[in-house]
Amino acid sequence: MAILSSIGSFFLDILETVVVSSLIFVVVYVFIAQPFQVKGDSMKPNLHDGEYLLVSKLSYRFGHPARGDIIVFEYPNAPQYDYVKRIIGLPGETIEIKGDTVYINKKVLDEKYLAEEIITTGKSFLKEWVQFKIPEGEYFVMGDNRERSSDSRQWGTLPAKNIIGKSWIRYWPLSAVEVIHQ
Repeated sequence: MAILSSIGSFFLDILETVVVSSLIFVVVYVFIAQPFQVKGDSMKPNLHDGEYLLVSKLSYRFGHPARGDIIVFEYPNAPQYDYVKRIIGLPGETIEIKGDTVYINKKVLDEKYLAEEIITTGKSFLKEWVQFKIPEGEYFVMGDNRERSSDSRQWGTLPAKNIIGKSWIRYWPLSAVEVIHQ
């Protein structure tokens, strides 16, 4: 009888460990951070296809998205897909693309994170030489590899409610592990 009691206690301990571990995982995944895999070349040279990021969901619970933040969000036209892009324009600002240069409120946007050969052109939503005022509660996002990015220039602004979180840590591949600088 003592053996059955020991075996029962053993399985109860395992069940308890699994339940507690699962609850911790769910809380972390839903409220604190989640993994994300970069798919495609839209964020080169800063992020590459196949890399894995840890996305902080807490960042915007205590603050607002800022220009330059690399964010993960639900794509507005197909929410089942998550995208990663950089915030370029903030709510209430006016954005314009002229001669390969992005202007925010008629001032040149300094984009040190872009590779020298990157060319910024307008697309179907925001054409070159057209000023656009970003609505309140929405953001203008672009990929760092402008020629290979489906972003706000093509499909419009990003509602704040679609933002999942801020890219925080690149954890794969191991050779590229780092805290992501915004």
